[in-house]
Amino acid sequence: MGGRGIRAVVGTGVVLLGVGLFVTGAGSETVTSAVAGQEQPLGPSARDPADIRANNSPTIARNPRDPARLVVVNRVDTPRYSCAMHISGDGGGTWAETAIPFPAGGELPPRCFAPDAAFGPDGTLHLVFATLQGMGNSPGAVWASSSTDDGATLSEPVQVLGERAFQFRLAADPARPGRLYLSWLQAAELGVALFPGTGYPINVARSDDGGATWTAPVRVSPPSRLRVLAPSMAFGDGGRLYVLYLDVGDDRLDYNGGHGWQAGEPYQGTFSLVLARSDDAGATWQEAVVDAGVVPTTRFLVFLPQSPSLAVDPKSGRVHVGFSDGLLGDADIWVRTSTDGGSTFRPRVRVNDTPEGDGLTQNLPRLDVAPNGRLDVVYYDRRADRQDAFNEVSFQSSFDGGTTFAARHSLSRRTFDSRIGFGSRRGLPDLGSRLGLLSGDDRARAVWTDTRAGTPASNKQDLAQAAVVFVEQSSTRPALRVAGLAVVALGLALTLSAVLAPRRVGAAAETVDSAGASSPSATDHV
Repeated sequence: MGGRGIRAVVGTGVVLLGVGLFVTGAGSETVTSAVAGQEQPLGPSARDPADIRANNSPTIARNPRDPARLVVVNRVDTPRYSCAMHISGDGGGTWAETAIPFPAGGELPPRCFAPDAAFGPDGTLHLVFATLQGMGNSPGAVWASSSTDDGATLSEPVQVLGERAFQFRLAADPARPGRLYLSWLQAAELGVALFPGTGYPINVARSDDGGATWTAPVRVSPPSRLRVLAPSMAFGDGGRLYVLYLDVGDDRLDYNGGHGWQAGEPYQGTFSLVLARSDDAGATWQEAVVDAGVVPTTRFLVFLPQSPSLAVDPKSGRVHVGFSDGLLGDADIWVRTSTDGGSTFRPRVRVNDTPEGDGLTQNLPRLDVAPNGRLDVVYYDRRADRQDAFNEVSFQSSFDGGTTFAARHSLSRRTFDSRIGFGSRRGLPDLGSRLGLLSGDDRARAVWTDTRAGTPASNKQDLAQAAVVFVEQSSTRPALRVAGLAVVALGLALTLSAVLAPRRVGAAAETVDSAGASSPSATDHV
């Protein structure tokens, strides 16, 4: 075979090899997701009409040393303020309610409020909650407790903060056992469901001994931000601590109680989302504005604001912030992402896959990031009700760092009334300040407030849960994959035969010459 023919065969083989590899790998490995079974109530008393407690604002936590061990804590608004804790030893299949210890010497029955929980890297469960005092149910103190048996038993509570500490959240350092952080809004004076003054700060304190002792408070929000609310925390690379909070600007309507605790048109200005970060264990703070144009869609009670959500990718360091606002005329879910450690943020990405400006509400997103970087969002969604009153719960994921979001899953089997809950008689019903979400590589579990067993008279609220499973699979059809492999084999065979052919011809000629049976002149003559 001549050189030109060899090159042609090699070229054809390479082309076939490339085509075959493209066809075989065109689908590559994709991830499909599905709701695992049906959503379930959390705990045996849920959906029981005789139990009229209003359970909301869940936090769900997982033991890093035993992922099947889960804990959910939540606040209870009616008929009396209290706290609830549920524990599961089988990954959320079954749940048992366990008692939260009350400090000795307190009022009976106790008024516990707004618990939060987190597991440390050594498997210790840490819990914080407030006790209430007086006719106005104001926070009298914040207490910390811990458990080494996943919440089955808890230690005697230790006082962490004094009076008027609101909206506190707990975070456990994932790399340092015993190191905890507490963030909160510290009020100086209180009115009836309002803050009469301004300048109340977001503070942070740290414990290095599992909550036994705490540092003095450090102010996170600068004095120039007069009306700040709803802090939440997350950890980044190298122990960096983030605190996200809401600056409501000149909103005297909600912050200073100008609405008289009555429903109506929301504040007509905008809010700002602010992210503070500390690289020295909370001693000093820097801030960046995530979004300065958050458009409010409802009035709210300043003591119980809905919290924006913060999640950090443990591998890439991406910082994701989720929130709801009315930029397009109704409440939508948005995510903004930072790829430089929270210094700057990319433009907004709209999460809910509904028509823009359809007049229907999506609100209260909760974000979490799986170890593999998948970003999950769960939120309340009224797309099924043209009257914009009945919720379902929607779940969506991003596989590209928050740039795009996959189609949603509906986690709730039926819709439930958003108008049932504390404050409903004044048109400001409260489904709580947050939802719960835990994201793993192959499964995510969400917990939310459900009202289907309640009525406007009872205001009963329950917690419900559902899981979404993720499975990696090829999107290439089997027949197409077989065809691609066949083309690869053909291309490889042609390429190898062409490459090896000149070596075989050269070897034969050398053998003939060495035997003396032929010579160049004789060959030329023939």
